[in-house]
Parts: sequence; C-alpha cells; structure tokens
Amino acid sequence: MRLGGMSETPPPPPADLKAWSWLLAAFTLLMVGYFTLPLTWFGDRRPVLSWFVFGGALAGMSWLMLAKIVGVMRGTAKQPVLWLVFLIALALTIFAATYYVLGSHKAEFAGLETRLDALYFTVVTMATVGYGDITPAGQTARLVVVLQIGYNFVFLAAAAGTASRAARSNVERRIRGKD
Repeated sequence: MRLGGMSETPPPPPADLKAWSWLLAAFTLLMVGYFTLPLTWFGDRRPVLSWFVFGGALAGMSWLMLAKIVGVMRGTAKQPVLWLVFLIALALTIFAATYYVLGSHKAEFAGLETRLDALYFTVVTMATVGYGDITPAGQTARLVVVLQIGYNFVFLAAAAGTASRAARSNVERRIRGKD
C-alpha cells in the first residue's frame, strides 16, 4: 500500500511477551529466594558444604552460560539474550548470597551487614564502580571478589559479545527479509 508516493513499511514484530514475562518471574523468584532463604545455615559452621555449594553454583551457572554462547555461535539458541540476562541475574544472586554469608563474620567485610548491602556490593562490583563504602577485609572475602571479577571478565564479556552477535543476526535477517 502506498501513501503519498511512499511505500508503507510493516511495523516491527511485537516483543515476545511470554519470554519477557518468564524473565520477570524468574528474576522475582531469585530475589524472593535471596531475601527469604535461611542463608545463615551456611558459613563457618559448615565450611566444606558452603564451598561445595558455592563452587557447584558457579560451575552450573558457567556451564549454562557456555551452552548459551555455543548455541548462539551455532545459530541454535532460542531467546539467547533473555537467557543471558537471566544468567547475569543468577550470578548477582549467587555472589550476593555468598557475600551475605561471609559478611556475617565482621572480619571478612567492612560495611556489609544486610542482604541489601550484599546485593548492592555485588552490583557495584559487577559494574566495576567500586565506591569503597563496603570493602572485603578478610582473605576469604577477597578470594570471592577475585572470583567474581574473573567471572565478570570472562563470562559477562562473552555474554555481551554473544548478545551483540544475536542482535546483529536478527537485524541482518530482517534486512534480508525485506529484499
């Protein structure tokens, strides 16, 4: 259909509301779990179990991230950007829970007292802002911060590149579809 000598372009397809709803629900569940689960069960009383759970959570999250990245590279991933956003939210939750458990020991962190403090510190660390109001003072806390920074460098950089590649592929596919 032509209007005033110009061809009408079709409107962009609507966002996948179901997928975004899933992401919002998953994020909500992560936050409800983070703020309500009895994390004090971990820590000095059960150090081996605490490290095992933390290591398992990091390994599982890393495996999911790698699987999504490989899926995008192969072109077989479904909703890769949503999955990567979910995995970033999962990483925030895992590191915040770990910091909260470590923060229950005053020697590990200066300024970290609540779950919100731990979540805030995780976001500040992930964003590489580093205000300095909460600082890792103990060796264990510093080790976990180093692990988070390493995770940020490797997986978040890969996730950003993957999301960029997925977006570029979508744009190229739409452009080819118009020809």
